[in-house]
Amino acid sequence: MFNKIAVLYGGNSPERKISLISGHTILNTLQKMGIEAYGLDTRDFPLFLLKKNKFKKIFIALHGEGGEDGSLQTILEYLKIPYTGSRSLASTITMNKFITKTLWKEYGLPVYPHFFLKKIDFIKKNYLKIKKTISKLNFPVCVKPNSTGSSLGISKVNNIHDLLDAIKKALIYSNDILIEKYIDGVEYTVSILGNKTLPSIKIKSLYPFYNYKAKYIDKNTKYFCPSGLNKYKEKELSELAMKAWNVLECSGWGRVDIILDKNNNFQLLEINTCPGMTPNSLFPMAAKKSGLSFYDVINKILFLAK
Repeated sequence: MFNKIAVLYGGNSPERKISLISGHTILNTLQKMGIEAYGLDTRDFPLFLLKKNKFKKIFIALHGEGGEDGSLQTILEYLKIPYTGSRSLASTITMNKFITKTLWKEYGLPVYPHFFLKKIDFIKKNYLKIKKTISKLNFPVCVKPNSTGSSLGISKVNNIHDLLDAIKKALIYSNDILIEKYIDGVEYTVSILGNKTLPSIKIKSLYPFYNYKAKYIDKNTKYFCPSGLNKYKEKELSELAMKAWNVLECSGWGRVDIILDKNNNFQLLEINTCPGMTPNSLFPMAAKKSGLSFYDVINKILFLAK
């Protein structure tokens, strides 16, 4: 038995709404399993009281800043309370898309050309020089906040005239942004539980990329699990996801997002160390295909907490 468990959700990030749904779904599941579990919104609950209230383990259901960026993990490590998911350093790295891609590239893993832009540099430097640098990527490009999840603030930019608006939009969500060559291809996601990958999922959206609307609003978005890849490509995808995961020393559970480009090559996008766990989320979908119920998944994630 896991004794007294706290499920942390909510928070103050732009992903609060999704976190609340994930958190309540996890909390209800734990309680139905007979576990003494309590839901705590970190926006209202002081974290130092976790130790005082004698919680034995923490199930993190926070997405984005304040839950997935290493800050919460650092506090829990200081309090010496076991928690779910990746450790503080891995969480900090994966939340930063630029550092993540830099490390992947250093290890010879496939990433598309990209350009990093800090807000302070955008304000101080000549915008014409910035445009000239970005233009070297060749349009279209993808402009995205460097440290935000749920595909918030992302834009596909087809020409130089739309670039400024896309940069301003991304800077609403993050103080620095990533501008990368747009990858025209098919998006896949690979869920990881413990040291194993789950069946991959192919994502088919009506949008140029898998954005917030495609994820949470548009009912026309389709998911294919199994993905339809042949066994050789499926193996290649699984191995790439595991390498990307291990290079950053992630642990517990999470998802790796990857695109298969027009040249039939996989390109790494990002890692999610605390995926959504709503009724329509992709992680439980992949787990179900591998024979794991939602109860099995929650139980395993909690067991892996350290």
